[in-house]
Amino acid sequence: MRKKVSLITGAAGEIGQALIQELAENEKKNILTLDLQPMNGRSQTNITHIEGSITDKSLLDRLVSEYEIEAIYHLAALLSTRAEYSPATAHTVNVEGTLHLLELAAQQSEWRGSPVQFIFPSSKAIYGMPDLATKAAHPRVREWEWNYPTTMYGCNKLYAEMLGNYYSRHYKQLAEKSPVMIDFRALRFPGLISAHTVPSGGTSDYGPEMLHAAAKGEPYACFVRPDTTIAFMAMPDAISALLNLARAPQTGLTRTVYNVTSFSLSAEDFRQQVLKSFPEARITFEPHAKRQQIVDSWPMDIDDGAARKDWGWAPEFGLERCFAEYLVPNIRKRYQ
Repeated sequence: MRKKVSLITGAAGEIGQALIQELAENEKKNILTLDLQPMNGRSQTNITHIEGSITDKSLLDRLVSEYEIEAIYHLAALLSTRAEYSPATAHTVNVEGTLHLLELAAQQSEWRGSPVQFIFPSSKAIYGMPDLATKAAHPRVREWEWNYPTTMYGCNKLYAEMLGNYYSRHYKQLAEKSPVMIDFRALRFPGLISAHTVPSGGTSDYGPEMLHAAAKGEPYACFVRPDTTIAFMAMPDAISALLNLARAPQTGLTRTVYNVTSFSLSAEDFRQQVLKSFPEARITFEPHAKRQQIVDSWPMDIDDGAARKDWGWAPEFGLERCFAEYLVPNIRKRYQ
């Protein structure tokens, strides 16, 4: 008899680690983790780690033969900056890898006779505002507005959302016998800010990069203009959003894709927040034309009203609490 598990891809990252703790320790789930990297410090009996890629179809077939997969948290992805340097690789990982997992979930759903839940983190990168005037005229966008991404990562995420919607609502719609659909649920995140991981050069990392440089006493040249405004969210809220969406009754959901956000501020406002805690910080602005162009295509804020209405979404870390209770204390501790 195959062991029932929840599968987490990209499990070695910060979101993956937090999800593992919640599902394995608090919800007592059996967890199967998949990542290219080893999982250090995890030796619980209900956690099994596999080193490998979501693009390895033979590996996924082997997992299906050994486990009954009840839920998939698909976190693995090639992120925005790297995707611009390697667009073909990004497509392979972000689209073909996701398609492999959706097929796996669909087959498991039909075999089990009940839907496999598929939780997918998407991104504000799926939005594409054509110019600054349009961005100013539409400061808060809803899920179906301005879906014209300008980056490979954004294109990948938008298409993956559409694939998820297909597999959850229209899969094999011409078949004589209607198949069991998967239960696909996606979140579009704003810029995520973590106090526990070092920024890795992402296109929205200029905010956390300011903080880390200030805590280390190093100068920092921000790569966007001072007036550049986008939405952000503290990492603990991102994890809570994924878990709360997964726990929401399916009957109350009106969409397969939901916006979530916490607060929106300009790069200059971010600088001022940093200076409150690090008054000696040396932060200047030296916009990088290509990266600025990408950030200018993202909306100033995103409308998460549907998530608030359908499943009670509300962030715990607003702007002031995010800096005062989460970011500053933990980043100070990191560099002491």
